Amino acid sequence: MSSVRVPARRRRTYLDWLRGIAVLLMIEAHLFDSWVYAGDRQTFLYRVAIAVGGMGTAFFLMLAGASAALSAGSKYRRSGDATAAAMAVAKHGAFIFLLAFVFRVQALVLGGSSSLADLLTVDILNTMGPSVVVTAFLWRLAPTTQGKAVVLATAAIVTSLATPMIRTLPLGFLPDPLEAYIIPVPGVSNFVFFPWMGLAFAGGVIGVLIDAAHEPERERRLIVAMGTAGALVVAVALGASYLPSPFPGSSFWTSSPSYFFIRAGLVTLGVALAYAWSASRNRPDRWSPILQLGQTSLFIYWIHVEMVYGLISKPLHQALTLRQAAVGYVLFSTLMLICAVGKERVRAIYSGSGGETLHDGRRITS
Repeated sequence: MSSVRVPARRRRTYLDWLRGIAVLLMIEAHLFDSWVYAGDRQTFLYRVAIAVGGMGTAFFLMLAGASAALSAGSKYRRSGDATAAAMAVAKHGAFIFLLAFVFRVQALVLGGSSSLADLLTVDILNTMGPSVVVTAFLWRLAPTTQGKAVVLATAAIVTSLATPMIRTLPLGFLPDPLEAYIIPVPGVSNFVFFPWMGLAFAGGVIGVLIDAAHEPERERRLIVAMGTAGALVVAVALGASYLPSPFPGSSFWTSSPSYFFIRAGLVTLGVALAYAWSASRNRPDRWSPILQLGQTSLFIYWIHVEMVYGLISKPLHQALTLRQAAVGYVLFSTLMLICAVGKERVRAIYSGSGGETLHDGRRITS
């Protein structure tokens, strides 16, 4: 099949900006979890901080789903082969899954992990990788934008509604390494497919719709509609959370469909707010700290976990008050920004360019 020639697409820097916010939330959650001492863990402020920081995972998974759909759409327009486009995105998801195990080996070598069993821990990358793979295949099932959005939205809804029932299954129906991806296995599961994979599907809906918005004005109207829909979903889901649950054994903070839709709605609203902020800037792609963090999010994830939880910061583990941890968070986030800039500088040197670069190869200057 001959390739389909289309004009080059602009990069959606507002998604990078939102990913930068997710990086800051991720650092906050991990740093507070590791460094705050036991006495302050019972306070209301600590619980709020952990709940807010925990939203970083929802942002990352939905943005991963959105990026998968955008990437698949871009590859399809270049090649005219939808199957090849989906497979290319699926391969990227498989690579992320492989990185999850490389990350665990690194933790074992550096001393942040205490046993070989920790290699089987199901963490965010273990869930994100397969989520991208499945999102790519769901994207391929329908030929039209509307069809793709319906398929992905249906998958997200089914995942959220199935979660309370799946999470009550008895342990032992599968070997632990496999079961840990489906229902929480103590000491092994941090993020299981239900409900987390559903957030990637929801993000895929956002990606499909943005990908189809060819003109800036059409994209602007779409983003306004997304922001309105996101706020409405949050309001309805929050109201529903106060009603008796039809799912026996459902827990609001882990398996409730209401909490799933609250998170999905907040991220969707976040996309609209990030777009508005980006649109207010004269040059949306101009360097900014949050944009930098978003464009190097995997790198920051890779280095910060070991620095927060590993041997290098052991004297700080559960040793700080909440206020001290807040100061540490600001300082540590600044350090991560410096590392991100340094990483981009090194890459620029080795690639022979003279400035900061975006993921699609375009240069930006400060």
